[in-house]
Amino acid sequence: MINKTLWIGLTLTLLVLASPTRARADDLNKKSILTFSQPFEIPGKVLPAGTYVFEIADTLGDRHIVRIFNSDRSKVIATVMTIPDYRLKSTSETVIKFGEVPAGSPEVMRAWFYPGNTIGEEFVYPKPRAAQLAKASRAIVPAIAGDVAGDITSADDLKTARIVAVTPEQKEVAVTAAIQTTRAPTSPVVTTGVEETSRSARANTRTELPKTASTLPLILLLALSSIGAALGLMVFGKKATAPAV
Repeated sequence: MINKTLWIGLTLTLLVLASPTRARADDLNKKSILTFSQPFEIPGKVLPAGTYVFEIADTLGDRHIVRIFNSDRSKVIATVMTIPDYRLKSTSETVIKFGEVPAGSPEVMRAWFYPGNTIGEEFVYPKPRAAQLAKASRAIVPAIAGDVAGDITSADDLKTARIVAVTPEQKEVAVTAAIQTTRAPTSPVVTTGVEETSRSARANTRTELPKTASTLPLILLLALSSIGAALGLMVFGKKATAPAV
């Protein structure tokens, strides 16, 4: 009985020690499970309503590579490129920004913010589509240079592709001149799109976050209590079995 209690305490302690490692992993890839009640557009394709898993697969100096999976993460739906997007305050929820589109068109995903982060992921569209979005939303849109209009699925190509910006006047300019791609504490935050969160998407978004903030103290207390009880029983047992003098 004493050994069993001691093992339970040690097991709980190991779980507590393992929790921070998982937290760091989740924060690194920003794994988010998002459910959309209507079709929506990402760079290169329109996805039907449903549940998808968003993860950052790779980070480079001026861009991130994002992979989008199906609901059980058994299939890669798309591999896209993003650049940093900034907001003044973070929220405890996943936030999706959409761009303006004509009535009846699928919503266009412009940026994705992970809970607790002020730095988000702004999606980079092929230049022909970026030009259309810039005109429709009257906002600057980051684009992959060239006339590629199809789906770009190669992560290697995305890592080396040249990024530009397209203005509402259909002019191509340097992305660093039009969009803030690095954090500048003394500079104002540049908004590159319509900051509108879809009600249908926001109501059904969730992010896989480890619940270390609320359960960690309780688990730790339980583990220490179990170990303390086991040690106490061991000491008591030794006294009880000691021969009388």
